[in-house]
Amino acid sequence: MAAGPVMVGRKTNLDEVLRAAQPEIRKALEFALEGRELGFDEGVLLARADGHDLTALVAAADELRRRQVGDAITYVVNRNINFTNVCMVGCAFCGFARGPNASDAYSLSIEQIVAKATEAWDAGASEVCIQGGLPKDFDGFFYRDILRGIKAALPAIHIHAFSPMEICYGVERTGMNLREYLLMLKENGLGTIPGTAAEVLDDEVRSALSPNKLKVSQWIQVVRAAHSLGIRSTSTMMYGHVETPEHWVRHILLLRHIQKETGGFTEFVPLGFVHEKTRLFRKDGARPGSTRRENLAVHALARVLFNGLIPNIQVSWVKMGFDESLACLEAGANDFSGTLMEEHISKSAGANFGEYVAPEQFRALIRRIGRIPAERTTTYELRQVYERDAEESFGASASPSQRPPQLSVLEESHYTGTGY
Repeated sequence: MAAGPVMVGRKTNLDEVLRAAQPEIRKALEFALEGRELGFDEGVLLARADGHDLTALVAAADELRRRQVGDAITYVVNRNINFTNVCMVGCAFCGFARGPNASDAYSLSIEQIVAKATEAWDAGASEVCIQGGLPKDFDGFFYRDILRGIKAALPAIHIHAFSPMEICYGVERTGMNLREYLLMLKENGLGTIPGTAAEVLDDEVRSALSPNKLKVSQWIQVVRAAHSLGIRSTSTMMYGHVETPEHWVRHILLLRHIQKETGGFTEFVPLGFVHEKTRLFRKDGARPGSTRRENLAVHALARVLFNGLIPNIQVSWVKMGFDESLACLEAGANDFSGTLMEEHISKSAGANFGEYVAPEQFRALIRRIGRIPAERTTTYELRQVYERDAEESFGASASPSQRPPQLSVLEESHYTGTGY
């Protein structure tokens, strides 16, 4: 299929771009626009779209986004806390993990984690997002103690924490069953969980990425159990490495199936593979991250295949940068992610798009594409909609890596390595 420019950001006539697409592409998109549910074969067809077909996919996804969630682009004011980089799992796509004796290995204490959360709250954050490596000698109650410590100091903050992989490890280390363990975390302040550790929900692909990581069935079990207890989660997919478009479609359709059962996913977050400092790229032959075509196709495909079941599609500005993120926000996505305040996982794998974005900068960027900025909570309640605000003169070109001046960086020396 001949490639051609995708005119992101230009007002398009939907009927016109659909007519320019191949008949089978046009038919699939027209079905989606009628509210019909597309299947695997149609999904693969769309996943491989390029040229005029990709333009049609992007335009249809953006129209579905407008119908389903309107013209607001949301973001959350939050802080990432990666509390340790010591990890025994050995994922080939990870640049963050360190052995316990590495010169740049670190582990934060409960007091340091609470201090970081307090700084975030004082800077206006409504959420802390907490994840870390999996040390060999780990107390499975440490996750509970993190929650207790933060909630004792900051009872109103939302704690978004612990991937399905971390939860499985906590279950293993404590000997509790999964439901009891999740209930314990919830009772001690866990609000929602990140749907990370998903990568691609295909065990063959996962064996190439990380043979020691949890299986697809385990990821699903944790997510379903969390949702059944009222613990909502994000959902994610990492792409741009060894997977194929068929894997994207199976992954998205599996998430769609779970969402029909539980309704527990708050959003879907496509995560482009950051390749530069990873073994998966340097030694194992992975692609050098996602292309622009893949970024547009994945975000648009998600909007079309979910078709409202998961209403929020988030961009990862840390992995893609601002220009690519804005393009995807015109290809079906509607959420700009979080301010983060610090970020080590993508940075350590080679991402170079910064660690922090001020809320004012988010709003200025959103204005650039003619959309409405809105600050949200973790679970997508709107805190403030910025219909008009003179402060959007804040330079959208300001450095994305600036730190909020009111934040110190505890144990700063731990973060000068290549990271995660």
